[in-house]
Amino acid sequence: MTQPARIWTAALLVIGDEILSGRTQDKNVTQVATWLNVQGIRLAEVRVVGDTEAAIVEAVNALRARNDYLFTTGGIGPTHDDITVDAVAAALGVGVEIHPQARAILERYYESRGGLTEARLRMARVPAGAELIPNRMSGAPGIRVGNVFLMAGVPSITAGMLDALTGTLEGGQPVLSETIGCWVAESEIAELLRETETAHAGSAIGSYPFFREGRTGANFVIRATDPALLEACAQALATGLRAMGREAVPGGI
Repeated sequence: MTQPARIWTAALLVIGDEILSGRTQDKNVTQVATWLNVQGIRLAEVRVVGDTEAAIVEAVNALRARNDYLFTTGGIGPTHDDITVDAVAAALGVGVEIHPQARAILERYYESRGGLTEARLRMARVPAGAELIPNRMSGAPGIRVGNVFLMAGVPSITAGMLDALTGTLEGGQPVLSETIGCWVAESEIAELLRETETAHAGSAIGSYPFFREGRTGANFVIRATDPALLEACAQALATGLRAMGREAVPGGI
């Protein structure tokens, strides 16, 4: 009997009072999820916490324990409320140290920008034993310690750090997707969605309703790691919709 393929998972911990207050809209979830999919790793859960060490410690330990990887965004800058490094170190039970390579990187970066101040030196602090994630955007590197990856909160900087990590993580198969649209109320075909997903083990169907042009419709996103399974599930859903007198629109509406 063939063993099911190993599914590698990751969690994302978004850190920052500004996210919870609504002052800043987080854009990292989408780009991290998309990047992970290309690496063959599935984003399994996302949590948002404020700049409170106890909350970060609890979240880090819970998420890293039940996922292969944990990514954090935010809280690794130069100000007093950037406490992610301290919190992750506390969660791992290690100290905090100045990484010599990070210090050298920052010294070069700030040589013509006013020099390496004490505040800027904070960005060279890492949990003991950590490795660096290159950052071509602003000098200050990201941090990798065990299966935990600490990245910037600024999306453009995070993107650069993800790019530097591309191809370096052990993962599984990328999740493939196909979209089918239909002018139908989601509630009318809930049973069809459930039956189709159940009949195609290893697939998942997401339903995304909308209201346009005075009409109710929905897009259905089918996901699977096996291309043949994805095609079979999508065809079954389209056939089921047509049997109900509904048009199935490939690619969505």
